[in-house]
Formats: sequence, C-alpha cells, structure tokens
Amino acid sequence: MADRRPLVLDVDGTFLRTDMLYESFWAGLGTAPVATILASLRHLNDPAMLKAKLHDIAPIRADLLPVNGEIAALAQGAREEGREIILASASDWRLVKAVSDHHGFDGALGSAPGENLKGPTKAEALNNEFGAGGYLYAGDSRADMPIWEQASYSIVVGRAGGAAAKLKAAGKGVTELAGGWRMLALMKAIRPHQWVKNVLLLLPMVAAHNADLTTLMAVLLGIVAFSAAASSIYVVNDLLDLEADRLHPTKCRRPFASGAVPIRVGMLTFVLLAALAIGIAFSLGTAFLGVIVLYMLLSLSYSLKLKRMRWVDIFTLATLYTLRVVAGAAASGVDASVYMLIFIFPVFVSLGCVKRLTELTLATSDERLPGRGYGRADRGDLLNVAGLGMVGALVIFFLYSFSAQAVALYPKQWILWLALLPVGGWLLRMIRLGYLGKQDYDPIVFAMKDIRGIGLLLLTLALMLYAAGLGPDWLF
Repeated sequence: MADRRPLVLDVDGTFLRTDMLYESFWAGLGTAPVATILASLRHLNDPAMLKAKLHDIAPIRADLLPVNGEIAALAQGAREEGREIILASASDWRLVKAVSDHHGFDGALGSAPGENLKGPTKAEALNNEFGAGGYLYAGDSRADMPIWEQASYSIVVGRAGGAAAKLKAAGKGVTELAGGWRMLALMKAIRPHQWVKNVLLLLPMVAAHNADLTTLMAVLLGIVAFSAAASSIYVVNDLLDLEADRLHPTKCRRPFASGAVPIRVGMLTFVLLAALAIGIAFSLGTAFLGVIVLYMLLSLSYSLKLKRMRWVDIFTLATLYTLRVVAGAAASGVDASVYMLIFIFPVFVSLGCVKRLTELTLATSDERLPGRGYGRADRGDLLNVAGLGMVGALVIFFLYSFSAQAVALYPKQWILWLALLPVGGWLLRMIRLGYLGKQDYDPIVFAMKDIRGIGLLLLTLALMLYAAGLGPDWLF
C-alpha cells in the first residue's frame, strides 16, 4: 500500500455502521408512513428509484450516522499517505455525497434513477473513473467481489461470504477487519429488563384471590406473550427513533442508533417476536388475542405518531399499561373489577408524567425533547397532572372499599383504608423523584429497583391481605 492510488470506501456496512436504505425507510415511516409504504411497494423491483423516492420523502442527517472507527482510522492513514478518499455506494448519490462532504472526503459515487451502483455496475464505474487496478477498495459484502477483483488492494470487513479467502487464493493483497454484530447487543434492544412490567397481568388474579395452578399457568403464558409483543414494539420504536436517539445524551448508545446491530436484523427480530406473541395469544383464546392485537396496534400508533403529541402520549401510555391488566383478566378468566381498571389508569397517567418530568429535568438544554412535544416550560403542568392522577387514584381506591366486591373480599374495611397511606406515599415518592431527576428514564423499571418504594408496595400488599383475612402463605 505504498503507492498513492485512491482509497475507495463502500458506505453501508463499511464506512458506516448502518445501511442508508433502511435508514431512509424508517425515517420515512416516522415522517410519512403511507407515502413510504406506497413508494416501497411501487418500486420494490427498482432499487435505485426506491432509494431516490425514500430520500425525497425523508432526507436523513448524514452527520448523525454512526461511523466504523476502524475504517475511519484507515481512511485517516490513507489521507496522511497522500491518497484521495472516495465513497462509492449503492445508496442514493445525494446521501453518499452528504456523507462524503461531512467527513471531508474527496469524492462520492452513488445510485441514481436508472442505475443501481452495486456489484458489477460499481466495478465498471470505478474502472471508468480510475482504471482497472487504479484504486484500493474496502467493502463488506459478497456483492463487492467484482470490485475487489479489479482493485489493486482489498480491505474486507466481516465475513463477506468468504471473500477474503477467495481473494488470497487468487493472489490478491487483502486486509481483513472485524465486522458483524453480537447477540448481547440485540438482547439489549429487546430490553428484557422491561418484561417486569408484565407482572401487571397477575393483578386481576391476585385481586380476585384466585391463585390456583391452572389460572397461574395461563397468566404466566400470557406474560410470555405480552413480553414478546412489547419487545417487538421496542424494536420498532428504536428504529423509528434513530435520529432522536442519536441526539439524546444516553439513548445514542442504543444498539440500532449506534450501529451495534444492523437495522435489517432488527426488522427480522420484530417479525419473529410479533409472530410468537400472536401465536401464544391465539392459544389462550379470542379475548386475550383481541387484547394483545389491540395493544400492538396502539403501541405501533404510539411509535409512529402519538408519542409526538403533547398529553396524548401520556394518556396513551396509561392505556397501554391498563391493557396489561385487562389481558391478565382475559388470560385467567377472572372478571376485572371496573374499580380496579379505573384505579390503575390515573396511576399510570401519573407515572407517564413522571417519565416526561425525568427526561426534562435531565435534559441538557431548554429545547423541546427530540421526537417529543415537551420542553422544560412544561414541567409545572406535568407536575400538576401527576398530582391530579395521584389524588384521583386514591379517591377511586377509597370508593372501591364500599363496593359489593370489596365488602365481600375485604371484611376488615378499615385496614383497606389504611392501605391508602403506603399507596399514596409510593406515588408521592415517584412524582418527587421524577421532578428532581433522580429516576431512570422509565419509572416502572426504576420502581422495581427502588428499595424504599418496594417496601411501600409490600406494606400495601400486606395490609390488603390482612384486610381480606388471608395470610402471606396464600401467595405461595
């Protein structure tokens, strides 16, 4: 590599740790979902036109795209040797040029309607520009083999279909660089720590004092289905939030935003998890299936649009949590008390406000949160709504104690009233810590790690069991 021939870098999966076609597709889904889907269907067999149309719908920010550090270092070394650095990609030429300009490279080649710059077409374009053997080339796909065969030297990122071994066997000079992704990073995207939220499915069974083994097994199966459904939506949410996450101080490290996991892997993961959720739901009956389909559709609507709408997003979050309780009733066959559902909803309105309060308190500027409709000026209103939710939940809990169901289940009514104190204390603690920015970005996950909060919740449970005349052994 002592000569001064230009270094040509493939972009998707080589210089960048992402693929700009998929970036454009998900940016389009977030901006104009109908137009994006129609364009994808209309031009599915014309990749160059598809890339151009997606760019027209939702241009992506080249300055935010994650870079492969090894390739960037290689490019810097080549620049110091006096080489030109050229980007050549099958992505739309405007995107390739934007990336090249942002990083100060010397030229860019990309696809345009009528010409998809990939494989032999890219090799021909490079040979016309620099002559056969007149450049070094770095790529990551078996589709790059025609280019490596024409290049004076090859840099192979990842396995690339065994390209490095084939090139060495042909007597070509090759440098191999690591590529690929790790399952641990994908697990981070699935967010198994969030599955703890699905213990809410147990609530109808516990509230009805019905804990037989058959009922418990049905609810546990429902929790598995809801966990798969929720994880599928987490993946979609992250794919729709790529730009917003990259602008966030901590979310920028998420697997898809950082490029640790390819977008196409995320798309396949979504399909598999959604299929698992619906398959299990089908086995649990039409009522549970209906709830989980509603949950997934509402979650998708939240990811696509509703989360960007002030206040609507908080009430949607509260509805999604409430649906978990409804799902628990559907899986167990236990009738969910109307009072319980009405109590749960304002609790989660408060926690939704806490989530936004935490984000605003931890924000580094007064600008609105990326992808959200809130700024620091909204903290007072969020605090007020959280307080109203807390008061509303406690009032509903108190009114429930006079219902026929409560009288039958909890003979010691005054102890049920006493349980209001730890419930109120827990909600007040969550609101206060959110306002002070002393929580995780997800209040439910924080609550499951908060020792004092867990103590208040256990005290509430103990009081309710005592009010019902049940000992702690009932739970085991």
